[in-house]
Amino acid sequence: MDMDLKMREVIAAQTSFSLRLSTHLISLPKFANSNLTISPLSIHLVLGLLTAGSSGCTHQQLLSFLGFPLASDLATFSMLHYLISNIILADGSAAGGPFLRYAGGVWVNDSLNLKNSFREVARSAYKAEAHGVPFVSMPEESRMHINDWVKQATAGKIEELLPPESIRSNTRLVLGNAMYFKGLWDEKFNPLYTRIDAFHLVDGSSVVTPFMTSSEKEFIEVYEGFKVLRLPYKRGQDSRLFSFYIFLPDTFNGLPNLSMKMSSEPDFLNLHIPKEKVPVRNFRIPKFKISKGIEFSEIFANLGLDLPFIPTGDLSEMVDSPESSQYYVESIHHQCFVEVNEEGTEAAAATFAWPVLLCMPPPPVDFVADHPFLFLIREDRSGLVLFMGHIFNPLLAE
Repeated sequence: MDMDLKMREVIAAQTSFSLRLSTHLISLPKFANSNLTISPLSIHLVLGLLTAGSSGCTHQQLLSFLGFPLASDLATFSMLHYLISNIILADGSAAGGPFLRYAGGVWVNDSLNLKNSFREVARSAYKAEAHGVPFVSMPEESRMHINDWVKQATAGKIEELLPPESIRSNTRLVLGNAMYFKGLWDEKFNPLYTRIDAFHLVDGSSVVTPFMTSSEKEFIEVYEGFKVLRLPYKRGQDSRLFSFYIFLPDTFNGLPNLSMKMSSEPDFLNLHIPKEKVPVRNFRIPKFKISKGIEFSEIFANLGLDLPFIPTGDLSEMVDSPESSQYYVESIHHQCFVEVNEEGTEAAAATFAWPVLLCMPPPPVDFVADHPFLFLIREDRSGLVLFMGHIFNPLLAE
């Protein structure tokens, strides 16, 4: 199987993982009817790094959870993640495209050494440099050191990923990454046209919030029960094309069913991408800003990924130490920030684990995102989903 085909398969698996995770989160009572944003790519990459340090049944379970064939060899697995972290996530701002920053890290207690094979995979495939820190003697200082790294990597958008007391004297290893994205719309919205209007909530009430609007043609497709909007970002000189999408159900309370439909139909995203611009009549999308932190270990365990979180799991391929057979993941902290305004989108995330046809022009369509919707940021040439989430109330930042 050639590398391009393998790459398409891993991105299809990552997309499926993204939609499945989003649908599960929206079904949980603690996230019901609340704004949410995650970077499924950041989560996918840190679980990939965890996979590289695992063995036996734990390794197989991680591969299955991520959607990889169980017979995947580590070299191919790592090469595919190398292409994502080093090429698809490369900064394009110097050539006029989106500003992108991706970095990984492995923090190990200063009395221990990483296995050479794991250190090399972490560095080359995940851009994760190794750092020796005094977890045992100075756990709080180590936590602050890691949080400072995350803050710098995300341009200050995520200030404290690891909460107080999350690092203790029995911590031996922390794996993580941080991602920052800032893209300008290919066609900016004029802030003079931004106006206040009603956004309808699922309980029947409404709030007033600023809506961006435009009379220009837009990439919109209308389907039974929902509409899709695509807003492209300015491109650089490479072949990558990043876009922001809104999946808008017809009904005010239709988001859970739409999310379930998206996650249950193979290749849903590729089959529902607007290809052409159409004239618009009523067009409004709300400005919003979200920052959300989630601890994922229990969520993943409920989805069937449990071996990394129990002492009988096998994470023995990371550290060169007799006690490495006793390692297990205590928690996976993820935090994501997304802001959408007239200029474009700013987003950051961090995850730590421990043809031509002459015809009549189409009629104008309405796209009024005045009720709960799902959004995502995607690289369209590859299909890779970087960020996603849902908005129930654009006035709430968390």
